[in-house]
Amino acid sequence: MGVTILSQFFLDNKTGPQTIEVLSKRIAALGAVQQGHFLVDCETYTSVPQLGHQRTVHVLHNSEQPATVFSLLDNGTKITSLATDGLFDLLMMKMSHFYTSKKQTKVESKGLRYEIGDFCVKLGTVTVSSNCKGILVEVEYRPCVVPAMCWDLMKEFLQGFLGTAAPTNPPAYLQNKMQDIYFPIDTIHQYLDHFTMLRKKLFIS
Repeated sequence: MGVTILSQFFLDNKTGPQTIEVLSKRIAALGAVQQGHFLVDCETYTSVPQLGHQRTVHVLHNSEQPATVFSLLDNGTKITSLATDGLFDLLMMKMSHFYTSKKQTKVESKGLRYEIGDFCVKLGTVTVSSNCKGILVEVEYRPCVVPAMCWDLMKEFLQGFLGTAAPTNPPAYLQNKMQDIYFPIDTIHQYLDHFTMLRKKLFIS
C-alpha cells in the first residue's frame, strides 16, 4: 500500500461509459496493463432522534482490502475512523433501532484496474441509486508512504493522461498530512469526500 491520490474527471458532452473509454485508451497508450476490476462502496447511517445529538456513520468497503470494513463516525465536530473485520456489517444490522440507513445514499465507485510500473490506476464510475454521477480516477504510487515525498511525481503522472484536468494541488484531505505516513484509511477519507460531493449533486440535479 502506497500513497493514493483521488481526482474527479469530467468530459463535456460525453456519457460516463464514453469518458471511461477515453481514459482507458489514454492509460493504455502509456503502457498500462489491465489487472481486473475494483469496487469501493459507501452506505451512510444516521442516529435516531432518541439518541439526542445526531451522529452519522459512514460504512465503506474497498476491494483492495476485502477483509476490512472501514467506518467513519461523524458527530458534527469530529470524524473518528475505525477499521474492523466483516462483523461490523452485522453489528450495524443489529443496531437498526439506533442507526438507520439514509435513503438514496448508497454510493459505489467501480470499474477497471490498471498497473503501470510502480503505479496502480483505477477508473471508477460513481453511481448513486443506479444513476451515474461522475468519474473518479484513483492513482496509487506503491513504493512511497509519505505524500510529500512523491506528490510531484504523482502530479506529473496524472498530467500525463488527464492533461489539464489533473489536480495541481494535493487533495484537501491530504494537505495537512503531507509529512505523515499514509494508511489505507486515508484513501477511504478521500473517497468519502468525493462521495459526499457527488451525493449533493444528485439532490441538486
